[in-house]
Amino acid sequence: AGSKLREVFDKINNLLSGKPVQTEGQTVSVTQHPQGLEFVCYKLAEKFVRHGEGEVSFHHDSAFPIAVVLSGIWELHPRVGDIFLAHLHKKCPYSVPFYPARKEGTSMEEYQRMLGYEVHDSKVEEQDHFLKRMSGMIRLYAAIIQLRWPYGNKQGAHPHGLSYGWRWLAQMLNLEPLADVTAMLLLDFLEVCGNALMKQYGIQFWKTVFFIQKSYIPRIEAVTSSGQMGCLSRLKNFVQKCLQAEEIPLPKGILTPSFWRT
Repeated sequence: AGSKLREVFDKINNLLSGKPVQTEGQTVSVTQHPQGLEFVCYKLAEKFVRHGEGEVSFHHDSAFPIAVVLSGIWELHPRVGDIFLAHLHKKCPYSVPFYPARKEGTSMEEYQRMLGYEVHDSKVEEQDHFLKRMSGMIRLYAAIIQLRWPYGNKQGAHPHGLSYGWRWLAQMLNLEPLADVTAMLLLDFLEVCGNALMKQYGIQFWKTVFFIQKSYIPRIEAVTSSGQMGCLSRLKNFVQKCLQAEEIPLPKGILTPSFWRT
Protein backbone atom coordinates (compact mmCIF):
# COMPACT_ATOMS: atom_id res chain seq x y z
CA ALA A 1 0.00 0.00 0.00
CA GLY A 2 1.07 3.58 -0.66
CA SER A 3 0.67 4.54 3.01
CA LYS A 4 2.93 1.64 4.07
CA LEU A 5 5.58 2.72 1.57
CA ARG A 6 5.50 6.27 2.98
CA GLU A 7 6.07 4.86 6.48
CA VAL A 8 9.11 2.92 5.28
CA PHE A 9 10.47 5.95 3.44
CA ASP A 10 9.99 8.29 6.43
CA LYS A 11 11.72 5.85 8.78
CA ILE A 12 14.78 5.50 6.51
CA ASN A 13 14.89 9.25 5.86
CA ASN A 14 14.65 10.05 9.58
CA LEU A 15 17.44 7.59 10.38
CA LEU A 16 19.73 9.10 7.72
CA SER A 17 18.83 12.63 8.88
CA GLY A 18 20.14 11.89 12.39
CA LYS A 19 16.74 11.68 14.07
CA PRO A 20 16.06 8.94 16.65
CA VAL A 21 14.14 6.01 15.16
CA GLN A 22 12.23 3.23 16.94
CA THR A 23 13.10 -0.28 15.79
CA GLU A 24 12.56 -3.66 17.44
CA GLY A 25 11.71 -2.06 20.76
CA GLN A 26 14.71 0.25 20.96
CA THR A 27 15.63 3.75 19.84
CA VAL A 28 18.60 4.13 17.49
CA SER A 29 20.33 7.13 15.95
CA VAL A 30 23.28 7.50 13.57
CA THR A 31 24.68 10.15 15.94
CA GLN A 32 25.45 7.42 18.51
CA HIS A 33 28.76 6.63 16.77
CA PRO A 34 31.20 8.81 14.76
CA GLN A 35 30.93 6.40 11.78
CA GLY A 36 27.24 5.72 12.35
CA LEU A 37 25.97 7.55 9.27
CA GLU A 38 28.62 6.06 6.97
CA PHE A 39 27.83 2.54 8.25
CA VAL A 40 24.07 2.99 7.75
CA CYS A 41 24.55 4.37 4.20
CA TYR A 42 26.73 1.37 3.33
CA LYS A 43 24.39 -1.28 4.78
CA LEU A 44 21.28 0.37 3.35
CA ALA A 45 22.75 0.53 -0.18
CA GLU A 46 23.82 -3.11 0.14
CA LYS A 47 20.31 -4.10 1.22
CA PHE A 48 18.70 -2.39 -1.78
CA VAL A 49 20.95 -4.41 -4.11
CA ARG A 50 20.02 -7.59 -2.20
CA HIS A 51 16.34 -6.77 -2.77
CA GLY A 52 17.14 -6.65 -6.49
CA GLU A 53 18.90 -10.00 -6.65
CA GLY A 54 16.41 -11.63 -4.28
CA GLU A 55 12.89 -10.24 -4.17
CA VAL A 56 12.77 -8.62 -7.63
CA SER A 57 14.24 -11.71 -9.31
CA PHE A 58 11.26 -13.75 -8.06
CA HIS A 59 8.54 -11.04 -8.09
CA HIS A 60 9.18 -8.66 -10.98
CA ASP A 61 6.47 -6.21 -9.85
CA SER A 62 8.31 -5.53 -6.59
CA ALA A 63 10.96 -3.56 -8.53
CA PHE A 64 8.73 -0.47 -8.53
CA PRO A 65 7.95 0.05 -4.81
CA ILE A 66 11.60 -0.70 -3.91
CA ALA A 67 12.89 1.60 -6.68
CA VAL A 68 10.63 4.54 -5.80
CA VAL A 69 11.81 4.50 -2.17
CA LEU A 70 15.48 4.30 -3.23
CA SER A 71 14.99 7.08 -5.79
CA GLY A 72 13.60 9.39 -3.08
CA ILE A 73 16.33 8.50 -0.59
CA TRP A 74 18.99 9.00 -3.30
CA GLU A 75 17.63 12.50 -3.96
CA LEU A 76 17.89 13.52 -0.29
CA HIS A 77 20.99 11.50 0.61
CA PRO A 78 23.24 11.22 -2.51
CA ARG A 79 25.83 9.16 -0.60
CA VAL A 80 23.37 6.22 -0.48
CA GLY A 81 22.94 6.38 -4.27
CA ASP A 82 26.70 6.43 -4.89
CA ILE A 83 27.27 3.40 -2.65
CA PHE A 84 24.24 1.63 -4.17
CA LEU A 85 25.81 1.95 -7.64
CA ALA A 86 29.14 0.64 -6.31
CA HIS A 87 27.45 -2.44 -4.79
CA LEU A 88 25.33 -2.95 -7.92
CA HIS A 89 28.28 -2.71 -10.32
CA LYS A 90 30.30 -5.16 -8.24
CA LYS A 91 27.49 -7.73 -7.96
CA CYS A 92 26.24 -7.22 -11.52
CA PRO A 93 28.94 -5.85 -13.88
CA TYR A 94 26.32 -5.88 -16.66
CA SER A 95 24.66 -2.89 -14.96
CA VAL A 96 27.70 -0.76 -15.96
CA PRO A 97 27.44 -2.38 -18.67
CA PHE A 98 30.74 -4.26 -18.71
CA TYR A 99 31.80 -7.80 -19.55
CA PRO A 100 34.97 -8.46 -17.54
CA ALA A 101 37.79 -10.10 -19.48
CA ARG A 102 39.91 -12.78 -17.84
CA LYS A 103 43.38 -11.41 -17.17
CA GLU A 104 46.54 -13.49 -17.09
CA GLY A 105 47.11 -14.99 -13.67
CA THR A 106 43.42 -14.76 -12.64
CA SER A 107 42.09 -18.09 -11.40
CA MET A 108 38.88 -19.47 -12.95
CA GLU A 109 37.13 -19.13 -9.58
CA GLU A 110 38.13 -15.49 -9.24
CA TYR A 111 37.08 -14.77 -12.83
CA GLN A 112 33.65 -16.33 -12.26
CA ARG A 113 33.20 -14.04 -9.25
CA MET A 114 34.11 -11.06 -11.43
CA LEU A 115 31.38 -12.13 -13.87
CA GLY A 116 28.87 -12.01 -11.00
CA TYR A 117 28.60 -15.74 -10.21
CA GLU A 118 28.37 -16.83 -6.59
CA VAL A 119 31.13 -19.31 -5.76
CA HIS A 120 31.04 -21.28 -2.48
CA ASP A 121 33.63 -23.94 -1.67
CA SER A 122 34.75 -23.93 -5.32
CA LYS A 123 31.15 -24.70 -6.42
CA VAL A 124 29.73 -22.23 -8.93
CA GLU A 125 26.00 -21.44 -8.78
CA GLU A 126 23.80 -22.87 -11.53
CA GLN A 127 23.28 -20.79 -14.67
CA ASP A 128 19.51 -20.43 -14.12
CA HIS A 129 20.02 -19.04 -10.63
CA PHE A 130 22.75 -16.68 -11.84
CA LEU A 131 20.57 -15.35 -14.68
CA LYS A 132 17.64 -14.84 -12.31
CA ARG A 133 19.74 -12.72 -9.94
CA MET A 134 21.21 -10.61 -12.76
CA SER A 135 17.71 -10.12 -14.16
CA GLY A 136 16.41 -8.90 -10.79
CA MET A 137 19.20 -6.34 -10.42
CA ILE A 138 18.81 -4.98 -13.96
CA ARG A 139 15.04 -4.71 -13.48
CA LEU A 140 15.53 -2.77 -10.25
CA TYR A 141 18.02 -0.44 -11.98
CA ALA A 142 15.64 0.07 -14.93
CA ALA A 143 12.83 0.96 -12.49
CA ILE A 144 14.97 3.44 -10.50
CA ILE A 145 15.99 5.59 -13.48
CA GLN A 146 12.36 6.36 -14.40
CA LEU A 147 10.79 6.84 -10.94
CA ARG A 148 10.71 9.76 -8.53
CA TRP A 149 9.44 9.86 -4.98
CA PRO A 150 6.05 11.61 -5.41
CA TYR A 151 6.28 13.61 -2.16
CA GLY A 152 9.75 15.06 -2.76
CA ASN A 153 10.91 18.42 -4.08
CA LYS A 154 10.39 18.34 -7.86
CA GLN A 155 12.64 21.37 -8.52
CA GLY A 156 15.89 19.46 -8.93
CA ALA A 157 16.72 16.81 -11.52
CA HIS A 158 16.38 13.08 -10.88
CA PRO A 159 19.69 12.02 -9.25
CA HIS A 160 20.12 9.16 -11.76
CA GLY A 161 17.46 9.61 -14.42
CA LEU A 162 16.55 8.30 -17.86
CA SER A 163 19.66 9.72 -19.55
CA TYR A 164 21.62 7.03 -17.68
CA GLY A 165 19.26 4.40 -19.11
CA TRP A 166 19.75 5.78 -22.61
CA ARG A 167 23.51 5.63 -22.10
CA TRP A 168 23.29 2.06 -20.74
CA LEU A 169 21.35 0.92 -23.80
CA ALA A 170 23.78 2.58 -26.23
CA GLN A 171 26.83 1.10 -24.46
CA MET A 172 25.20 -2.32 -24.27
CA LEU A 173 24.67 -2.33 -28.05
CA ASN A 174 28.34 -1.42 -28.56
CA LEU A 175 29.48 -4.58 -26.74
CA GLU A 176 29.94 -7.95 -28.40
CA PRO A 177 26.96 -10.02 -27.19
CA LEU A 178 27.26 -12.96 -24.80
CA ALA A 179 25.09 -16.07 -25.11
CA ASP A 180 22.20 -16.16 -22.59
CA VAL A 181 23.11 -12.99 -20.73
CA THR A 182 22.76 -10.25 -23.39
CA ALA A 183 19.30 -11.27 -24.67
CA MET A 184 17.93 -11.56 -21.13
CA LEU A 185 19.31 -8.19 -19.99
CA LEU A 186 18.03 -6.34 -23.05
CA LEU A 187 14.57 -7.87 -22.65
CA ASP A 188 14.42 -7.06 -18.92
CA PHE A 189 15.58 -3.51 -19.52
CA LEU A 190 13.16 -2.81 -22.39
CA GLU A 191 10.20 -4.40 -20.57
CA VAL A 192 10.77 -2.21 -17.50
CA CYS A 193 11.79 1.16 -18.93
CA GLY A 194 11.20 0.90 -22.68
CA ASN A 195 7.94 2.84 -22.36
CA ALA A 196 9.63 5.68 -20.43
CA LEU A 197 12.53 5.81 -22.93
CA MET A 198 10.07 5.86 -25.85
CA LYS A 199 8.28 8.88 -24.35
CA GLN A 200 11.55 10.69 -23.62
CA TYR A 201 13.55 9.99 -26.80
CA GLY A 202 10.87 9.41 -29.47
CA ILE A 203 12.27 8.78 -32.94
CA GLN A 204 15.83 8.23 -31.66
CA PHE A 205 14.56 5.45 -29.43
CA TRP A 206 12.69 3.77 -32.31
CA LYS A 207 15.83 3.89 -34.45
CA THR A 208 17.61 2.02 -31.67
CA VAL A 209 14.84 -0.62 -31.44
CA PHE A 210 15.01 -1.08 -35.21
CA PHE A 211 18.81 -1.48 -34.95
CA ILE A 212 18.30 -4.17 -32.26
CA GLN A 213 15.95 -6.08 -34.58
CA LYS A 214 17.96 -5.77 -37.80
CA SER A 215 21.58 -5.83 -36.61
CA TYR A 216 21.98 -6.78 -32.98
CA ILE A 217 19.64 -9.78 -32.63
CA PRO A 218 21.45 -11.58 -35.53
CA ARG A 219 24.73 -10.98 -33.65
CA ILE A 220 23.26 -12.54 -30.50
CA GLU A 221 22.00 -15.47 -32.61
CA ALA A 222 25.51 -16.04 -33.93
CA VAL A 223 26.86 -16.73 -30.40
CA THR A 224 23.82 -18.63 -29.10
CA SER A 225 23.60 -22.43 -29.13
CA SER A 226 20.33 -24.25 -29.85
CA GLY A 227 19.84 -25.02 -26.15
CA GLN A 228 20.01 -21.34 -25.15
CA MET A 229 17.36 -19.91 -27.47
CA GLY A 230 14.59 -19.29 -24.89
CA CYS A 231 15.51 -15.74 -23.90
CA LEU A 232 16.51 -14.77 -27.42
CA SER A 233 13.11 -15.89 -28.77
CA ARG A 234 11.33 -13.80 -26.14
CA LEU A 235 13.44 -10.75 -26.99
CA LYS A 236 12.73 -11.22 -30.72
CA ASN A 237 8.98 -11.48 -30.11
CA PHE A 238 8.94 -8.47 -27.81
CA VAL A 239 10.84 -6.24 -30.26
CA GLN A 240 8.73 -7.41 -33.20
CA LYS A 241 5.43 -6.75 -31.38
CA CYS A 242 6.59 -3.29 -30.28
CA LEU A 243 7.68 -2.30 -33.79
CA GLN A 244 4.39 -3.55 -35.27
CA ALA A 245 2.30 -1.70 -32.68
CA GLU A 246 4.65 1.34 -32.68
CA GLU A 247 4.26 1.23 -28.93
CA ILE A 248 6.17 -0.14 -25.95
CA PRO A 249 3.65 -1.33 -23.33
CA LEU A 250 3.68 0.05 -19.82
CA PRO A 251 5.54 -2.36 -17.53
CA LYS A 252 3.53 -4.69 -15.30
CA GLY A 253 3.41 -3.44 -11.72
CA ILE A 254 4.08 0.25 -12.48
CA LEU A 255 2.80 2.45 -9.63
CA THR A 256 -0.31 4.38 -10.69
CA PRO A 257 -1.61 7.56 -8.95
CA SER A 258 -4.35 5.44 -7.30
CA PHE A 259 -1.66 3.32 -5.58
CA TRP A 260 -0.67 6.31 -3.43
CA ARG A 261 -4.26 6.58 -2.12
CA THR A 262 -4.08 3.07 -0.61
